[in-house]
Amino acid sequence: MRLMLIAAIAAAMPLSSLAQTGPAAAPDPHVRALAAGYKAAFLCSNLFNAGMTPEQVAQDDLEGIYPDYQGLVRTLPAEVDRDAKTVSVAFDDKLPPRIAAWRPGLGCSQLPVGASAEAAWVLPKLGAEPPKNAEARAWPDGDRGIAPRPSAKLTAAIAKAFDSASYGAGTKTTAVVVVKDGRIVAEQYRADFTPHTPQRTWSAAKSLTATVVGRAVHLGLLKVEEPAKIPEWQAPGDPRKKITLAQLLHMGSGLWTDGPGNRTDEVYVGGALVTQTATVMPMEAAPDSRFRYANNDTLLAARSVRAALGDGQAAIDFPFTELLWKIGMTHTTPETDWQGNYVLSSQVWTTARDLARLGLLYLNDGVWNGERLLPFGWSRFVATPAPAQPASGPGYGASFWLYGEAQGLPAGAYAMNGNRGQYVFIVPSRNVVIVRRGFDPAGMRFDEAAFAREVLAAL
Repeated sequence: MRLMLIAAIAAAMPLSSLAQTGPAAAPDPHVRALAAGYKAAFLCSNLFNAGMTPEQVAQDDLEGIYPDYQGLVRTLPAEVDRDAKTVSVAFDDKLPPRIAAWRPGLGCSQLPVGASAEAAWVLPKLGAEPPKNAEARAWPDGDRGIAPRPSAKLTAAIAKAFDSASYGAGTKTTAVVVVKDGRIVAEQYRADFTPHTPQRTWSAAKSLTATVVGRAVHLGLLKVEEPAKIPEWQAPGDPRKKITLAQLLHMGSGLWTDGPGNRTDEVYVGGALVTQTATVMPMEAAPDSRFRYANNDTLLAARSVRAALGDGQAAIDFPFTELLWKIGMTHTTPETDWQGNYVLSSQVWTTARDLARLGLLYLNDGVWNGERLLPFGWSRFVATPAPAQPASGPGYGASFWLYGEAQGLPAGAYAMNGNRGQYVFIVPSRNVVIVRRGFDPAGMRFDEAAFAREVLAAL
């Protein structure tokens, strides 16, 4: 069964939006391919990971995006095959459409530019079986026993997060979860969201990468102060082979990137491989001599975990069997490129509750139900300032952002942050985790520190 989404998506947009294309706007063919990949990827993941409607996707995840793609994403035609669980977006009359294909557990992966739908058969699949009846377990392993009774003051602070004004004009909050002393004490969702509706983490996934690395370190597969295991760097004389895992987690690799931020669109929406892109960047500065926020550093850290496990099925299953399912994160979908490299710098779909579970693991210094999953002191490691720091704003540890008195928050607070308003605050001195999810449009910023201050004051 095939369902054309053109009419549904067009109906969800203002006419003024559809009128923004014309003869004067003739983007580069590769930009058209990237925009088509953006639309295919986000439609696929939202439809099949999150169960959203085409109208929801059009209004949320396909609006307020990068300006260079926005006009094309609004108008390129999309087609969904619900039986095959693929999304195709036509962009060139001489090439196949851009295709994203869904798999259980691993979500949607993009085929490379020029590939036809038959190529979806080569995509890797999850081998491990997820736990049964996971939701029936008591919190935090499952969802039984969650009965928040927030105070009027806490309820008011959280309600302000949803008014699109108090913490940032035009911001769009979808979920808030507050955990105190291990219990969910407050929880609220947008009307069309449920506790089991996942969203893309964007860069909050970088903190998940640090956790996967921590699990591998605890199991003796890696050592964080030793060179990262990057097979593509092992030629004699390659200076990059000396870059350590810690330097990658600190955003201190010294590798060249295409500017701070390093959007990595070729991997995210272009169908390129992690091993074709992140591994080829040359040295530009001495490791640890500068802070350069870069998706590539995180992709390389995840690549190191895969290489340590041998690049086979064990590497695909590892994040699930050794971390996610152990702590009840059964509504989390980390996505891969089409050859099975996890895109753990951004492309993870998860719920607010699952992010709260991850924060709780850090409050417990890596121990869950009496089992140590992360090395002793790993929480302190990720929350310790990296050798080189950002020029302004919060500090940076090992794939976590560092907050404190400068932001009006308790000393030692740290957070997982992601584009479009994804925040997970971990406040050890108060034994609190605060999760906020959103679809904040480009250029409209949610004041995460002010929100965290008000929640903590209300507690």
